[in-house]
Amino acid sequence: MIKFIASDLDGTLLDDNKRLPEEIFGLIDALSERGVLFAPASGRQYANLRTLFAPVADKVLFICENGALVRYREEMLYCNPIENVYLPDALDEIRALPHLYPMLCGTDFAYIENSEMPFFQYAMLSYTNCRKVENLNDVIGRENICKIAVYDEIAAAENCIKVLPARLPRLRTIISGFDWCDVSSPSANKGEALRFIRKEFSFRKEECVAFGDHMNDYEMLMQSGYSFVTENAYPPLKKLIRRTVPSNAEGGVLQAIRKIIDCIDKGEPYEIAHCV
Repeated sequence: MIKFIASDLDGTLLDDNKRLPEEIFGLIDALSERGVLFAPASGRQYANLRTLFAPVADKVLFICENGALVRYREEMLYCNPIENVYLPDALDEIRALPHLYPMLCGTDFAYIENSEMPFFQYAMLSYTNCRKVENLNDVIGRENICKIAVYDEIAAAENCIKVLPARLPRLRTIISGFDWCDVSSPSANKGEALRFIRKEFSFRKEECVAFGDHMNDYEMLMQSGYSFVTENAYPPLKKLIRRTVPSNAEGGVLQAIRKIIDCIDKGEPYEIAHCV
């Protein structure tokens, strides 16, 4: 029987206007009634995710900051931050490259030092708890830093992902969207978060389902017994994860969850691959 469902948000569950379909709240209620735990799994911060899922916030588990932070019913269950010693050099390397803007993402707040548009607007819209500071170095030590989100004015796949990994060999750099890269602890990813969740809640791999659309979802998909990408997913990921659901614009994840609930109600827990 399926006991856990995780879904990425941007490009996966959210529509093309980055809106959360209201239908998801009823589906989460239905899953909860059947003993299935749902988790939004995103690069977004906890405050933003909890606001998005406010009607069902106490029924879901939050995988935040691309897996560096897991919270459930206000309790922090897991945190895999960047060691403070690596942060100053990482910021210097990012600042040294044109078109890149760093953001420090802590367990409670996100911090930026640039006010250029559209970076400033995107930061304030995407991060509910976001503070503008004079210098990001002054923030180090205030709270654990889950990741450095890097906005790329050009395109992450064409620019920063080609240069940052070599400049930051002690950290993990991965594309998290069209114009974003995330820099994190080498072992921080959604897959490691899911591995922790499976152990914490005694979920078997075959009891877990995951949906994603970009490379920052890959490890999570590999840690799930049933893994799906949306039709609009990043092409290299689609080549790796061959099972698909309709695009985010078509509500593919919603369709899949409805069919999963139907399979559970019919007593067919191992037929999910045929239901989607």
